[in-house]
Amino acid sequence: MFGRYLKRLAGIWGGLSLAWQFVIAGGIGLLAVMLVVGLWVTSQIRDGVLHNSAATTALYVDSVIAPLLPDMRKSQQLDDTVKRALDETLGQGALGKRLVSFKLWRRDGTILYSKDASLIGRQIKPNANLVAAFAGNVMVKYNSNRLVDEEDEKERSMGVPLLEIYNPVREPWSGEVVAVSEFYELSGDFEESLHSALLWSWLVVAGATAAALALLSGIVFRGSRTIVTQQAALEAKVSELQAALAQNSMLRQRVQRASRRATAINERYLRRIGADLHDGPAQLVALAALRMDSPALVDPATSSTLREAEIAGIHKTLGEAMREIRGICNGLVLPQIETQAIADILRLAVAEHERRTSTNVLLTLPERLPELGTSEKISIYRFVQEGLNNAFRHGKGKGQQVRATTKGGKLLVEVVDTGPGFDPARSEGLGLAGLRERIESIGGQFETLTGPGGTRLVITLSVEEQP
Repeated sequence: MFGRYLKRLAGIWGGLSLAWQFVIAGGIGLLAVMLVVGLWVTSQIRDGVLHNSAATTALYVDSVIAPLLPDMRKSQQLDDTVKRALDETLGQGALGKRLVSFKLWRRDGTILYSKDASLIGRQIKPNANLVAAFAGNVMVKYNSNRLVDEEDEKERSMGVPLLEIYNPVREPWSGEVVAVSEFYELSGDFEESLHSALLWSWLVVAGATAAALALLSGIVFRGSRTIVTQQAALEAKVSELQAALAQNSMLRQRVQRASRRATAINERYLRRIGADLHDGPAQLVALAALRMDSPALVDPATSSTLREAEIAGIHKTLGEAMREIRGICNGLVLPQIETQAIADILRLAVAEHERRTSTNVLLTLPERLPELGTSEKISIYRFVQEGLNNAFRHGKGKGQQVRATTKGGKLLVEVVDTGPGFDPARSEGLGLAGLRERIESIGGQFETLTGPGGTRLVITLSVEEQP
């Protein structure tokens, strides 16, 4: 049970901010220091006020009583004349109002004089305060209503706080202590002064402690706010870096995959080019070579008409081979597009397609297109070229369109036709697969949308960081 309670407190403490932990811990520490300092200060004030009050009263009593006493070295008793003088002096004026009781002690503990006549002449064992007074010290004790000495029965019966003062009586010419006067003073004024001094001392200590705590707390809270702000900014930066690292890692993986696929597709391109050359121009050239060895050419008896017809057929076959070679080359060789704008590149790709296929393409361009790098320009040209080729071959050239738009820092290029479309479940052809890898390798996106109403190919490129 206690362990769970401690764990709960530890959890609550751990949930607090450093500033509040400092306020609580610092407040408790400063409170403890305030109590220690306050108790010490009040003790010093209490002792100081007590001794100052006692010394003042003792000096006053000594100045009034000492002249009335005889030479205590020669006389060990007080005669009646001295006693009457003491009675009259102690019972009149301001001194009589302040003093409740008065005793005059001899060194051996004999009471030479007392306002209570029954105590005169009694010998009582000296207490510690009386011994200290005969040693020359003024001794004072507060709250004398708790008196324990046997000669203090009358003072105990009064039930009021008193100051009990032991004052050494010194010989004028030698300064030696020859007697001790013990008197009891009403402590009403003393209590008021003491309470006022203690109250102000506690207020000063508490105010200083509160001011110190407030000052330190203000500094700590300001530092805590700065730390929290910087921590939040740092966490935001770390989150951004983590997101950037994750994105970079994803892009790197995409580039690696695209590079591997591009390598495979390049190999497939080479195979397709080889197949096109083998099945087309190579067959025609081989046919022309075979016809070069035909009897119509090598037989001298062949008529000139047949020979010319054979030569014309060979020439036609070689011409067809050259046309097919040029067609293959036209698909491989790029025009000079590095220095051209994106709009001019799109117009060039559309015009080249219209020239080769004798079809019409609707080109839609915005007023302004961003400038891109060479890799992006090549990718856009190849995308439009391959997209229009597919639209012509598979869509019969119906409703061919090329559109370019910019939105949210992105460039979108679309190739659209209204042909019969194709089955999306089937793998894309070699040209579209190569385009996808090319676009993704430069950080773009490739999308294919097809159906009975036609086909729509879309690429999206980021242009925010392009010059």
